[in-house]
Order: sequence, then C-alpha cells, then structure tokens
Amino acid sequence: QLQRVESGGGLVQPGGSLRLSCAVSGSTLDDYAIGWFRQAPGKEREAVSCISSSDGSTWYTDAVKGRFTISRDNAKNTGYLQMNSLKPEDTAVYYCGAELDYTAQHMCFISLPDDYWGQGTQVTVSS
Repeated sequence: QLQRVESGGGLVQPGGSLRLSCAVSGSTLDDYAIGWFRQAPGKEREAVSCISSSDGSTWYTDAVKGRFTISRDNAKNTGYLQMNSLKPEDTAVYYCGAELDYTAQHMCFISLPDDYWGQGTQVTVSS
C-alpha cells in the first residue's frame, strides 16, 4: 500500500514562499497521479492542485493559479507544491494524495474517505 508523508510547511509572512514535499513509499510513483489538498479551520478539505500520472498535465484551483506550481520527481518518489506570493487565506493544513493512473482533474475531484489522509503539513501565512 502506498504511504505518503507531507513536509515543508511552516510560518511565513504574506508574500513569502514555501515548497511542500510529498514523499511516497511502498511503490514507485511513476504511475500515480498526485494531488495537493488543504483544509482550513472550520472549512471542508478542498483540492488545490493535481498532476497526472501520464502526461504531466495539471489542474489548479482558481485561487492559486499563477502562484502555486505542482511538480513531481519520479526518481525521488516525491511530489512537490511550490507556493509563491502566499496570502493569509492560504493558511491551512496541506495534504497530498496519490492514485494510480488518474488524470489530474480526476485526482482533484475524487471523493476520498477521512481515513485516507495522513497528518498533513501546516502552512500559516501571517505577519
């Protein structure tokens, strides 16, 4: 079974940058789509960005377009989310998901159970 561990979160001032990592073990990442999701206090978990397993196509929610970049390094079995120009509204716990042979859009819109998610990594944007 695929295991995922998120890291890279922290406290950053508005306008700052962070790079999140999603380290995967238990299988090679090559055939898996990767997705980044976030959950702010009092809100439901939402999809942020996903990348397909095959052609590298991506999907971003409108709120992060032009600021966030999703990528993957299959050799390192790791996915990334580069977050620039961070805003206070980006504050949330960020989680990664990975599913076999999904498109980016499918990855970002599937419904996953609560026990699917790991601990995530906290991102706090505040001055």
